[in-house]
Amino acid sequence: QVQLVESGGGLVQAGGSLRLSCAASGRTFSSYAMGWFRQAPGKEREFVACITWRSGSTHYTDSVKGRFTISRDNAKNTVDLRMNSLKPEDTAVYYCAAAFFRGTLFPSSDNDYDYWGQGTQVTVSS
Repeated sequence: QVQLVESGGGLVQAGGSLRLSCAASGRTFSSYAMGWFRQAPGKEREFVACITWRSGSTHYTDSVKGRFTISRDNAKNTVDLRMNSLKPEDTAVYYCAAAFFRGTLFPSSDNDYDYWGQGTQVTVSS
């Protein structure tokens, strides 16, 4: 079992920044990668970014490249998502997730992930 708790969401004006954090506990040593997803009202949950625990390799969805940065702290078992130049379309509930290795270098599908956090709301005003 892996437990995930997100924090850091809130309300920010367009162009502003936020940092989300995900604290992982439990059998974190057995997970391969961590990801961030988001779900806007009336839309399906979508992949945002992921990072592998061992090498720190990262992958982003196109819409956040150059604006968002995912990072991990292996000692603290935390994964952060630094979000800059936020846009109103970034408004969503953001979820942290943990994936065990299934052969995908950069897991980016819901089905690739085994454990999920409760989510944290990010609202970007125009």
